[in-house]
Amino acid sequence: MIKTIHPFIQRVLLISIFTGIGLLGIAQTTYIYCGHWVDTEAGKVEGKATIIVDADTITALRNGWIDAPSDVKTVDLKDKWVLPGLIDMHVHIESETNPRKYMEKYVFEEADIAYKAQHFAMVTLDAGFTTVRDVGGTGVNVSLRDAINSGLVKGPRIFTSRKSIAVTGGHADPTAGSKVGLFDVPGPQHGVANGPAECRHAVRYQYKHGADLIKITATGGVLSVAKDGFRPAFSKDELEAIVSTADDLGMMVAAHAHGDEGMRRAVEAGVKTIEHGTMMSEETMKLMIEKDAYLVPTITAGKSVADSAKIPNYYPDIVKPKALFIGPKIQNTFSKAYKMGVPIAFGTDAGVFMHGRNALEFEYMVEAGMPAMEAIQSATTVNAELLGLKNKIGVIKAGAYADLVAVSADPVDDIKTLQEVLWVMKNGTIYKE
Repeated sequence: MIKTIHPFIQRVLLISIFTGIGLLGIAQTTYIYCGHWVDTEAGKVEGKATIIVDADTITALRNGWIDAPSDVKTVDLKDKWVLPGLIDMHVHIESETNPRKYMEKYVFEEADIAYKAQHFAMVTLDAGFTTVRDVGGTGVNVSLRDAINSGLVKGPRIFTSRKSIAVTGGHADPTAGSKVGLFDVPGPQHGVANGPAECRHAVRYQYKHGADLIKITATGGVLSVAKDGFRPAFSKDELEAIVSTADDLGMMVAAHAHGDEGMRRAVEAGVKTIEHGTMMSEETMKLMIEKDAYLVPTITAGKSVADSAKIPNYYPDIVKPKALFIGPKIQNTFSKAYKMGVPIAFGTDAGVFMHGRNALEFEYMVEAGMPAMEAIQSATTVNAELLGLKNKIGVIKAGAYADLVAVSADPVDDIKTLQEVLWVMKNGTIYKE
């Protein structure tokens, strides 16, 4: 007797059929005709070309417009500029700023978070960001990543830290600002760790439940319900425990940091990326160059929180002065760090501002002195290498994933054009046209 096909196998077969990847190796071929394309490896804009895509991979890049076989799908972008899909190293895909956000943890079910996260993921992909690094949520981010990877929902490729790790009362302590006794005392499983042993536990717990990387809050933060926004949180031995444990598990560590002392300790311990870096000193900049640590500037978030703080009742009273003080400083720090030679990785903190507006960051980076091509490379080749996907994302070349976006003008001449992405392909599937 023939057994009924398991529902999971049925779903895999359907996904294979609809994406053109059959079990017999049959794959849809697409010829994409580009008016111009951005060579992110060479750092220049090239002219007419044909990008040939089979299934989810670029198999060839040809000069000029090559005649396609009659049975091949074609895409006409002859009057457009084509770039690799963009990569944002700092988003919070589960949430988005609003004046009621501080109540959400008391009223939202996990399903509420999931539905919103799926929407924010689609908005992000629609804006041309085909890969993101989610640096802190509830754990729904792991499920969303897996759902996107399996083809159940639309969204960018996600690398996630799952839940950020904080000290008691630190930025990312989920009970901060709440009545005593309202929640159980949080521990490593909630992303709160004190002392090296708990720090190791917290790292392993995030790894166990699906994290791709570790995110810590090395200093106070702007939006947490606490008066401090920049003093150091973790001690040196705690940071060393976090980094060494993450390294044993093959995971990078990213550190939220506004104050200089906290970020200096983090860099000395081996943290790979510093998020925000607001009060970074020249000494810490030199240390980052020495240690090959990257600054993820999030200028857009700084400007956004400062603007929102001017709206009556948008933030709690304890948050408002921090937003007004710290927010406006990020762009200037980025400018100094870039000019000194600190490695820069593109990241925005989307969620602190509206998802889908990630490309504003390019405008602010260029405004602060970074050439447009270098800003584009920070969101493509640089981030691809940090994620361990060099030559697979962030480039247009044979063997790379077919992650491509198109805009209506030369982004090197007008960086703002990246804020209006017209066409998006991810893994060989067109999501916007």
